[in-house]
Amino acid sequence: MTKPTRCQQQVLDFIQNEIRAERPSPTHQEIADHFGFRSTRAAACHLEALKRKGLIESEPEKVRALRVISPLQKFRSRIADIPILGSIPAGFADRREQDATGCVSIDIATLGIKPTPRTFALEVRGDSMIGKHIIDGDVVIVEHGQNPRNGDVVAALIDGESTLKTYVADNGKPHLRAENPKYPKLIPMGELMIQGVMVALIRKRK
Repeated sequence: MTKPTRCQQQVLDFIQNEIRAERPSPTHQEIADHFGFRSTRAAACHLEALKRKGLIESEPEKVRALRVISPLQKFRSRIADIPILGSIPAGFADRREQDATGCVSIDIATLGIKPTPRTFALEVRGDSMIGKHIIDGDVVIVEHGQNPRNGDVVAALIDGESTLKTYVADNGKPHLRAENPKYPKLIPMGELMIQGVMVALIRKRK
């Protein structure tokens, strides 16, 4: 990438600040008004120069479609969007329907996982898994359909209630273990259904 001029950098910073503030990317007119350009042509010229230098891109025929390109873009691996299917208790089991609440974007190489259509995320509530360094507010990435191994952290439905715990199988009899001595182990009275095995953990900044 070619380094922008001082004025081009100011325009680039303005665009980036608007996007970071979760506002639409500015139009030519808004850029011209912000910098006191006499016409939108000056704004268009700066934007064309920034595009040639590989610093921004836009979608044709769209007014608010500017996107700033990171200088580290070439080092970034594929980004995947993982659906967040509600929250899950890391405490006592809870009767709660899980609804999609959004998604979390992950860098596949950074987390070292390969998402599939069966990969989903859950927000953690509670402190029963602190021994595994999973705390309230974390997001766990879970793979549905994997067979759990002894010691895996799983999202499970135990006797109709959902929870996040460690999977343990003693003499072929599975149960769920909390990683906090305040909580008892969970032994299924009837059904234990493994909804997914945790494959990654994301800590949200507070």
